[in-house]
Amino acid sequence: MAKRKRRMKSGDFVLVLITLALVIFGIIMVFSASYYTSINKSGNPYSYLVKDTIWAVLGLGAMLVTASVDYRIYGKVAKPIMIISIVLLALLFTPLGVERNYATRWLGVGGITIMPGELAKPAAIIFTSWFLSRDPKIIKSLTKGVVPLFLLCGVYAGLIVLQPNLSTAITVCIIIIGIMFAAGLNYIYLGGLIGVGALGICTLIITNPESHWMKRLTSFMDPFADPLNTGYQVVQSLLALGSGGLFGLGLGKSIQKNLYLPEPQNDFIFAIIGEELGYVGCLILIAAYIILVWRGIHIAINAADLFGTLLASGISIMIGIQVILNIAVVTSSMPPTGVTLPFVSYGGNALMIFMASVGILLNISRHTVAVE
Repeated sequence: MAKRKRRMKSGDFVLVLITLALVIFGIIMVFSASYYTSINKSGNPYSYLVKDTIWAVLGLGAMLVTASVDYRIYGKVAKPIMIISIVLLALLFTPLGVERNYATRWLGVGGITIMPGELAKPAAIIFTSWFLSRDPKIIKSLTKGVVPLFLLCGVYAGLIVLQPNLSTAITVCIIIIGIMFAAGLNYIYLGGLIGVGALGICTLIITNPESHWMKRLTSFMDPFADPLNTGYQVVQSLLALGSGGLFGLGLGKSIQKNLYLPEPQNDFIFAIIGEELGYVGCLILIAAYIILVWRGIHIAINAADLFGTLLASGISIMIGIQVILNIAVVTSSMPPTGVTLPFVSYGGNALMIFMASVGILLNISRHTVAVE
C-alpha cells in the first residue's frame, strides 16, 4: 500500500514574483500619485515615497517570517488571536482611539498607530479556518457550525460599523462566509446568510437617512448630480480614467493628482493608474491580481490538510474581494468605500498585513503530501 509522507517544497515562485512586482509597482505609483499632495502637506515631495518604502521593507520582513513559520501554529493560537482582535476593536471607543476624517479607526500609543479593522481580517481568517477544520462535518450543522460563525460576523461587523467603517465590516463578513463556503456550506444557508447581511446593510442605511452612507449611496446613483460635494471624488476619478484613454498620459503626467482628486495615493490610486498608464496598464494590473489569486487557490487545493486549505482560501478571498471592491468604487460601479487596493495603495498597516498573509500562503505551499 502506498505511504503518504510529508515533504517540504521550495515554495511558490510565481506567488513571490507577482507579490514583489505589485509592491514595487505600488511604491512607484504612490510616489507619482502623492507628489503634489506631499508638497502641499509637508513641502517634501518624497515624504509618502519614503514612508511607503519603509513599510514595504517591513512588510518584506514580515513576509519572510511568516513564510518560515509552520502555518499549523496559527491553529493553536486561533482563539487568543480572535479575542485580541475583538479587544483591539473595542479599545477604539476608549481614549486610545484616534479620530481622523470623522472616523475612529486607529489606535494610537506614543505616536504609533494601528488599524484594528485591518487586523480583524487575518484574525477572522485564522479563527474561522481553525474552527471549521476541527471537524469537516461541523459546517453541515446549523447550530454547531453556521450560527456560531454568523454570530462572529455580527460581533466584528457591529464593532467595525460603529467606527464607522461599513466597507471593512462587509469585507470581514465576506471573508468569513467565503471560508464557510469553501468548507462546504449548504447553499440554502449561504443564501440565508447573504440575505440577512444584505437586509442588515439596507436597514442600517435606510434608518439613518442623514448618515454619510446614505449620501454615498445617492452620490453613487448619480455622482454628477452633485459634482462639487458628495459626488466630487467619484467624478474626479472618472475624469482621470477617461483622460487616460487606451495607453495613458504617461507615468507621472496625471492631471487629477494635482490636488483635484483628494488623497490620490490611497483608495483611488487605481484612477491615477488608469490616467497615467491607460486601459492597457489597468488590464495588466488586473491580470497580475488574477494570477495572484489563482496561485492562492492552487495552494488551497493542494494544501496538506483542511486547515491549510481553508487558511489559503481565506487569504485568497481577502485579496480578491478587496481588489474587486476597490476597482468597483473607482469606476463608480458601487458606492464609495474605504477599501485599499492590495499592495498598491498607500497604507502601512494594510501593506504589512497583505505581505505577511502572502508569507503564510508561501508556507502552506511548502508543505505537501507525497505518495510513495
